[in-house]
Amino acid sequence: MSDPSRHPRLPDQVQPPTFTLSDTTLDQDQPSIIALPVLAGSDDDGPTLGPGAAEFLDTHDVDLFGVLDHHRATGRAGEVVLHPLLGDSRHTAVALVGVGAGGSADLRAAGAALARQVKDRELVATTITTVADDEGLRAFVVGLTLGSFEFHWRKDGAKAQPVHRVVLAGSVERQPVLDKAVAVASAGWRARFLASVPSNAKNPAWLADQAREIADEAGLKITVWDEKQLADDEFGGILAVGAASATPPRLIRLDYTPTRSARRGAKTGHVALIGKGITFDTGGLSIKPGEAMVNMKRDMTGGAVVLATMAALAALECPVKVTALVPAAENAIGGAAYRPGDVIRHYGGRTTEVTNTDAEGRLVMADALAYAAAKVKPDVLVDIATLTGAMKVALGLRTGGYFANDEALADLVAEAGADAGERLWRLPLAEEYEEKISSKVADGDNGAGNPGAITAALFLQHFTGGLPWVHLDVASVGDAPTDDNEWTVGPTGFGARTLLTWLEQDNPLAGITRKASS
Repeated sequence: MSDPSRHPRLPDQVQPPTFTLSDTTLDQDQPSIIALPVLAGSDDDGPTLGPGAAEFLDTHDVDLFGVLDHHRATGRAGEVVLHPLLGDSRHTAVALVGVGAGGSADLRAAGAALARQVKDRELVATTITTVADDEGLRAFVVGLTLGSFEFHWRKDGAKAQPVHRVVLAGSVERQPVLDKAVAVASAGWRARFLASVPSNAKNPAWLADQAREIADEAGLKITVWDEKQLADDEFGGILAVGAASATPPRLIRLDYTPTRSARRGAKTGHVALIGKGITFDTGGLSIKPGEAMVNMKRDMTGGAVVLATMAALAALECPVKVTALVPAAENAIGGAAYRPGDVIRHYGGRTTEVTNTDAEGRLVMADALAYAAAKVKPDVLVDIATLTGAMKVALGLRTGGYFANDEALADLVAEAGADAGERLWRLPLAEEYEEKISSKVADGDNGAGNPGAITAALFLQHFTGGLPWVHLDVASVGDAPTDDNEWTVGPTGFGARTLLTWLEQDNPLAGITRKASS
């Protein structure tokens, strides 16, 4: 267990909104903001007021179209006009929320925009969900939740609090849909929180403690390797990267087993998720420039996403077994630091010549992948990491990259990303660059250089045991530089929604037939 004295106490954090369904949305027992949908119209017709507007106008003398016209509102997704209602004891304001054409992406943007407008309020009641199908309801809840996110460490508390309670129009028959929407939104929130914690409060042992809390909360089995156990089992990559830190490395394993009802009568498969858990990255002796080091508290985003995903699997009734592995280390500088030119032996025996200590993520991930292939023996491997700056150059700051050696698995993950609102772009495992990861003295070289995202993926592929595999490099989307729809400035938690949308399917392994090589 970690020494509490090494962890400054975090202040109480803001909490996400709570959601309930009601058939009487406009008739709440306390003062509330009423949020009504506004659908975008054609240039000639203008915006259209959605469900709930007629009932609202029956009891309020407000020219809603006049309000829209005054603000030149169009109904585009994410547009919000907040109009105060003076002298009304039940409703303090009406929010006219643009929902575009009412699709999932529009509703996600609408939820996020509304969240920013109603901070520090107690209650919002909305009929927006009456224009939403089940996917749209989830998108709206996700947007409203994640658009409310804030992490703080201030003497006087957070700058603002998310709206406390949101009442959604709808019957209790939609409660299971709402429950799953909240689970997905909460996973994104948790991933952001874990990645946002500063590294003077976050180290490998702290991350292992968070995993224990998740295991207790979600009924998961947990195993944690400390530095002695890592040495005994020859996890050379994790040990090398963490050698210089005052806080030793850990390897975290969580196991989820579906209930009989969650299996939905099908034979269960087995998925292994691996998330990079570098709790701070100086670059090691190949030190990063100061600017590049500032946001390295979030270099464990992959691990945060995997832990948050595991926490939500039961709520989403995932039908397959899932094993999570998070290799956690701090890449520090000191007398014990690993050096350029060192050769390290990974779990399973493959060796790597270190030519760049700032390419540490692939070293810890290699150990975890090799262990998963040899000991977990899953049907598929999926890893996620903020791995290469090259991915930012290739894709910008709104699209995550992925590689795959199996077409069916690639399609499943890409479709899940599209449905979840996390855009992914596939890059090739281009064999012509294999020679760049070769070494004259070891089995591989960790610092192969450009094309950086591709050579990193090729390096990892050698540790997958021939299993169907997807590698998600989310360095391009690990941080949001500005508020943008459901993204808030800082760590994004990108990937949790994609993984959960994939793993909640009736058959997450549909069409996957490749087996590990002998």
